[in-house]
Amino acid sequence: MPLIKQYMRVKSNSLQSVEELSLLYDISQLLESSLDLSQVIQPVIDTIAASLHILQGAITLLDRRTGEISIEASCGLSTIQRSKGKYQIGEGITGKVVASGQREIIPDISIDPRFLNRTGIEHHNQRTISFLCVPIRIEAETIGTLSAHKIVEEQQQLEEDARLLTVASAIIAQAVRLRRDFVEEKRQLEAENSRLHRELEERFRPSNIIGRSAAMQLVFDMIAQVCKSDTTVLIRGESGTGKELVAQAIHYNSYRSHQPFIRVNCGALPESIIESELFGHERGSFTGAISARTGRFEMADGGSIFLDEIGDLSPNIQIKILRILQEREFERVGGSQTIHANVRIIAATNQPLEVLMQRKQFREDLYYRLNVFPINIPPLRERKSDLLLLAEHFTAIYAQKNRKKIKRISTPAINMLTNYHWPGNVRELENCIERAILLSSDGVIHGQQLPPTLQSSLYTSTAPTGSLQEMLENYEREFIIETLKSTRGNMTKAAELLQISNRIMGLRVHRYHIRWQDYR
Repeated sequence: MPLIKQYMRVKSNSLQSVEELSLLYDISQLLESSLDLSQVIQPVIDTIAASLHILQGAITLLDRRTGEISIEASCGLSTIQRSKGKYQIGEGITGKVVASGQREIIPDISIDPRFLNRTGIEHHNQRTISFLCVPIRIEAETIGTLSAHKIVEEQQQLEEDARLLTVASAIIAQAVRLRRDFVEEKRQLEAENSRLHRELEERFRPSNIIGRSAAMQLVFDMIAQVCKSDTTVLIRGESGTGKELVAQAIHYNSYRSHQPFIRVNCGALPESIIESELFGHERGSFTGAISARTGRFEMADGGSIFLDEIGDLSPNIQIKILRILQEREFERVGGSQTIHANVRIIAATNQPLEVLMQRKQFREDLYYRLNVFPINIPPLRERKSDLLLLAEHFTAIYAQKNRKKIKRISTPAINMLTNYHWPGNVRELENCIERAILLSSDGVIHGQQLPPTLQSSLYTSTAPTGSLQEMLENYEREFIIETLKSTRGNMTKAAELLQISNRIMGLRVHRYHIRWQDYR
């Protein structure tokens, strides 16, 4: 440090230089022993006091938030005295040093009116007590003071002690700066860590949908993006993937959450009544219309309507849906009054609408109106990491519903669940778990309690036996017999159906000892 080098040049001819440099070394070693300043600052002032034979000493630090200067460490002061040693900037000698950044030497505290004596230093046998106070500075900022009360006979000694305290304060200042930087960096990292934790906790995850896979997280992100708007949403995915749950998540996390959420399965309603179901009808509009009826779009006014399997709608209904999307209005069946519809449409399909458009079975203009914000739900086979979560979820639900205590799912059952391809997706998994819970008698879901579609030859002892050639021959024999049955034993027709010659047909019948006459 420059101050230490300067001090060494000044003290190079002094007999005390070795002891004083040893003191500075001890101070630096103490400050390097811990990053916690509160643990080392008291030993530092004690070391200074022992070396300079001071009556009282203190290290004060400035609180930048309150502007108050208080004693951080001291020697020769009681707890009560320390509590009284508080100053504002510019107040007393300590406050003045902080304000000016310049050291102060008071040769005799008894005759200097600036000395406030808040810590209550007592006179020692009428001897003169001096006060030394030097700033602790970090660059141009004064962050505190290092002060000492001493009995000194000569002014020159005060100057020497003040110079030594100045060098010591510079060492303390460097330690404080390093620790302040460390604390500030740590605070920033903790704040960033807390922010990231909050973001992870607050990251949108609908409570009605189970899943932690990356594929489902993408779905959650899209739900979060669209739920607060009135944008039309088209949910696409295979049957049983949970398209209705996604529609519910969009509605109940939107501004319309306190308004109706109306579900319509377009594929389940006959074409003859679907128009009346969607738009309502007036009394006498058709045979059997004995009273007016409110349609689903009217019921959903202010809220959302979920049109499941929209690909099954007839062209006539598609035109009316298109009008609602464009004009937000419709008429009841048999009515002339225009009804305005403040409804958000959420549609879903498991069909390839692009193929239906090519076949002229789905309107292109309606497709583009619906496909504003598509959300694709992944099939269960593409989110296998969610399978056990879903299985546990359904186990808890149906165990409670059927008043059964299910403790676990056996390892063979888990293997069967994870190895299956799940063409029916989550709905099929739910049904499998419900069935297994009903069959369970010991609180465990076993592999044999799962449906036959999940069973493999390993668990059912039905592994194929024999060579591949034998299996192919058995299959060929069975296929020829079935063909002969369909042709009532006519070998010529059977050969035509099998796309082989009559000669090969005769050879196969002879080879497999098939009595074609038995099938006439």
